[in-house]
This record gives sequence, C-alpha cells and structure tokens, in this order.
Amino acid sequence: MTYSGAVKVGGPADVHELADLIVSKVAVGPMDNNAYLLRCRTTGEQLLIDAAAEPRTLLRLIGDDGIASVVTTHRHRDHWGALADVVAATGARTYAGRYDAEGIEVPTDVLVEDGETVQVGRVALTARHMVGHTPGSIVLVYDDPHGHPHVFTGDCLFPGGVGNTWKDAEAFASLLRDVETKLFDALPDETWIYPGHGRDTTLGEERPHLPEWRTRGW
Repeated sequence: MTYSGAVKVGGPADVHELADLIVSKVAVGPMDNNAYLLRCRTTGEQLLIDAAAEPRTLLRLIGDDGIASVVTTHRHRDHWGALADVVAATGARTYAGRYDAEGIEVPTDVLVEDGETVQVGRVALTARHMVGHTPGSIVLVYDDPHGHPHVFTGDCLFPGGVGNTWKDAEAFASLLRDVETKLFDALPDETWIYPGHGRDTTLGEERPHLPEWRTRGW
C-alpha cells in the first residue's frame, strides 16, 4: 500500500517504509495529535515521537519489541499526555529540547540541543531548535541516504503555515525565521514533512506560500 499520511483517531496506523527506517503514523486524542513510531530496519530498535494521548493505542502500536526512547517535540500537554504511562510500560529514555523540558511534567533524561543527534538503532536524526510556538520546540530531521530528507516538525510547520504564535508578532517572526533558515533554506523541495496534527506535506508544496505567510503574519 502506498503511504499517504492520512490517519484518523480510532483508525489504523499508516506505514511509510523507507530503505533503513519504517515510520508508522497514528492519530490519537481529542486534539487529533499525530504520534510517530520509528523502527530501524537493521537493529529493530524503536523510537516514539510524541506520546500524545491514548497510551493503550500507542503501546499496541509499539508492540512486544518495546521502545528505546521517546522524543517530545515541545512542552504543550497534548503532545505528552500519555508519556508517563508509555515510559512506565516500556522503560524508555525521554528526550526533549533543553528549553522546553521544564514545561513537561515527566522528567526528561536527555536535554537536546540544536544540531545534536538522536539515534534510533543505526539511523541518526538531527534535532533543530525552533523558537516561537514554544521557547524550546525541536524538529527531527532524517536525511535519508537512499532518498530525500524526512522531517518530524511537531507544531512548528504544517500544511499551510507555521505553528500558532497567538498573534505575537515577535514570536511569529522568530518561528518563521527558524523554519526558513533551518528547513526551507537547508533542505530540498522533496523533503517530506510529518506534522504534529493533520496531513503530511512537502517543503516543495509549501515553499511558494512563504511570502503569503510573512504578509499575513501567521
């Protein structure tokens, strides 16, 4: 089956099979959050991005092999509501951006800085720090050696715009600048975007709209 990234709460996961990595996307909770399970094909090690809600759904997705780690993209509760239960069930190490960890009630084992690497088996993900939606949001970039990059953006980038900055002009300018310089300027149009809510997109699909976003201010 071809991966579309279209999932709904209560429905099955959609699976994106890459050469070295398997990405399983599921929607959970009242705010329709996306959670992503990454599995290294070589080692079988697994990593979860955003234990958002519905721990039983997430643990069923994880399966008997467990997970080595959970990365929380940012401090908003809808992205870590199931974190305590998932960690208790799996013993996974927790990762979050250095400047958002204080806002996450579950202790963070590894404070992630801009440009640092998070491993899942033999696959390396590069964390990029984005300021605006929260002080310490991180996105994870997988530069697939067999194809184009893949980016897990949390609430920093969606189809149609950057994340909510609540009409704060300074926060919007900061987030747009980080998204432009660290994603659009650094990565090709084919880059696949996995957001924290809703459907997937690509940088190429969104790039023509950057001037529009800048003009409207959100």
